[in-house]
This record gives sequence, C-alpha cells and structure tokens, in this order.
Amino acid sequence: MAVREIKCLPTEVLRKKARKINDFGADFQTLVDDMVETLRSAPGVGLAAPQVNVSQRVIVVEYGDENDEEAPPKLFVVANTEIIHTSEETVLGTEGCLSIPGFAGEVTRWSEITLKGQNRRGKPVKIKAKGWLARIFQHEIDHLDGTLFIDRAEKVWKIEEEPDKPVPVD
Repeated sequence: MAVREIKCLPTEVLRKKARKINDFGADFQTLVDDMVETLRSAPGVGLAAPQVNVSQRVIVVEYGDENDEEAPPKLFVVANTEIIHTSEETVLGTEGCLSIPGFAGEVTRWSEITLKGQNRRGKPVKIKAKGWLARIFQHEIDHLDGTLFIDRAEKVWKIEEEPDKPVPVD
C-alpha cells in the first residue's frame, strides 16, 4: 500500500467523467488499498479515484456513526456507484475538499439517499445513507462525474476566514 498524491484544481482529471470499472483484479485492489491509505493519511472521510489521478468510478468512504462516537468508523468501498433514490428533503451544510485545500462552502444535498454499486470484489451492494454519511457519498459521487463542491456551493470562503467553524473534508 502507498499514499498517493491528491490532485488539486486545475488538474484535468478532476473535471472529467470517470470510466466504469470492469476489471476487479490485482491493479484495482492495489488502487483501493492505496486510496484507503491516502484517505487516512490526509486525513479525510471520503476519496474518489479521480482525486488520485485515476479516472475510474470508485470511491472510498470512512465515517463513524454520528449517534455513537464510541463505535469505530465504517469503511465503504463502492465501484460504479449510482444514486437510485433520494429523499425529498434537502439540507444545507458546510463542505471542504482535499482537492480544493483551504476553502469551504455551503452546499445543499439530499438528507437521505440510496445508492447501488459494487464492492471491491465486484459483488453488488446497496447502501442507504442519511445525514453526514449521505452528504459524503453525494460529494464523492460528484467527483466521479467531474463535479466539485464549488460547482454546487451557494457560498465559498477561505477556511481562515472562519477558523472556529468545523469543516468536514473528503
């Protein structure tokens, strides 16, 4: 496993739609392992393959239960991710991004989503997420389509402008 360089704007791969994954072999497994190590090293709560300069549709998310601070964070690896259901309710929240360091923004996201995809071995998965976990998944899935939080943000600012405001980053 290796920590990969996280690409920042204006790196072109961040603005392209990532390719579907068909081969879940050794190269893909190495990519996933490296993405997990990179995510933990950053540190962040989510990472999409384009952020490490790989145009493939895979995300890793590691996030704990917001209602149980004692529980260890859960790791999700989802390839070929697709949102299949959304709540009607949306929520405005603050986001940051490892690919846009030093900035945060207010972004409206669905409060609950259901997504489907494949796990790291290529087996089908379906995940229901709400709250911050739903926000993280939406942020990472956007990366797979070349969309960044600043494209959706109602307001963007330098983090130094509001140093006491906690900012979740992917």
